[in-house]
Amino acid sequence: MDIPDYDKALYYTLWGHWDDLLVLMVRTNDDLLSKKIQHFLHAFHYSLDERTIMESHDNLLYYLDHAMKYESTVTMKV
Repeated sequence: MDIPDYDKALYYTLWGHWDDLLVLMVRTNDDLLSKKIQHFLHAFHYSLDERTIMESHDNLLYYLDHAMKYESTVTMKV
């Protein structure tokens, strides 16, 4: 069973598996997902502003939610 990158990213983000999220960032074919993960991990590790961290976290989750909705409708039509 192949688990889509979006499901993996959601799981790793919610449970704090930052190392696995970093590996996913490098291996995914979705450039936008990779960039969202990069922004979040950079903010999490280097930003002193909590608002910046939360904003990048929310942006990543928002993108995952959007992509998963699109992915499920595409696979249902096939």
